[in-house]
Amino acid sequence: MDRHRRRAFTLVELLVVITIIGILISLLLPAVQSAREAARRLQCQNHLKQMGLAMLSHEEALGFLPGGGWSFDWSGDADRGSGMGQPGGWTYNILPYVEQASLHRLGSDGQPETITSAQKTETLERAQSPLSFFVCPTRRRPAVYTKSVPRSAHHNGLKVTRAAVVDYAANAGSSLQGGYCNWGSDTGGPNSIIPGLASYDWEANCKLSQANGISHVRSEVSMALIRDGSTNTYMLGEKLVNPDKYHDGSDLGDDDDPFTGCSADTYRWSDYDSTSGIGRTPRQDRLGLTDFWRFGSAHPAGCNFVFCDGSVHSISYSIDPLIHSLLGNRKDRQPIAANAF
Repeated sequence: MDRHRRRAFTLVELLVVITIIGILISLLLPAVQSAREAARRLQCQNHLKQMGLAMLSHEEALGFLPGGGWSFDWSGDADRGSGMGQPGGWTYNILPYVEQASLHRLGSDGQPETITSAQKTETLERAQSPLSFFVCPTRRRPAVYTKSVPRSAHHNGLKVTRAAVVDYAANAGSSLQGGYCNWGSDTGGPNSIIPGLASYDWEANCKLSQANGISHVRSEVSMALIRDGSTNTYMLGEKLVNPDKYHDGSDLGDDDDPFTGCSADTYRWSDYDSTSGIGRTPRQDRLGLTDFWRFGSAHPAGCNFVFCDGSVHSISYSIDPLIHSLLGNRKDRQPIAANAF
């Protein structure tokens, strides 16, 4: 009987086994989380690659990169082409080049000078159409989110209280005021197509002559105008968003639909103060941190950008602010070392 007696685990042995299992899990969990983040970061870079190729396809077809439209008070208009007369920004203008031509055509009524109720209704439908490649998987999922600080109705659309989101922004340049209609007493572009568009003073209100990015208000930037070279110039990058406000639209750089004209929702700047040496370098998303002019990311390793040659790079949060500013300026003619970023 002694030979067949089964020996049970003691309490001490059981506690040792549980402790070892706990240690193994604690060692394995960071590796799993790191692998998942690496996969999400790669997916985010693929989104930028896809959008960068769409931007370049637009330039090849029409002779210029997608422009910034007019302002946040306007959304894309399918009857107004792709140049200076188009009120929508880069996110709207790339739609035909990312297999979203039907979304681009929403609101088309064949009347470029008239805004109809049907057009406004379909503009809202487009605003509430999530696109997976517009969203960084580390930050959130593609969906329709509440906009807790909704703007009044766009001139060619209805009031937006719920809309899709976009986590990427075009490089509007290193001059914060250049090519953006929201300074001084200006309310954001013309208030009508007829007669507002013809009488609006773009230079006085939007400072177009100071703009040096690749897309901004009424821009038509060709590859030939990127004087610093496509390998040394940002095209698109991730934008900074306050994590407290990922899902409620209360960050003023994330409070509108994705298809408006030039606004802080879809454009960011790389300005630099040479006197203080302080620049608007990319930052990692952090609770309580809001800066709707700045590039930034939810990734711990760095902020992803696609350059004007179509290459994708992860830019360190510790990048020299002057280098970051030069990468945002398409025509400063300043040399940048290959290992500077």
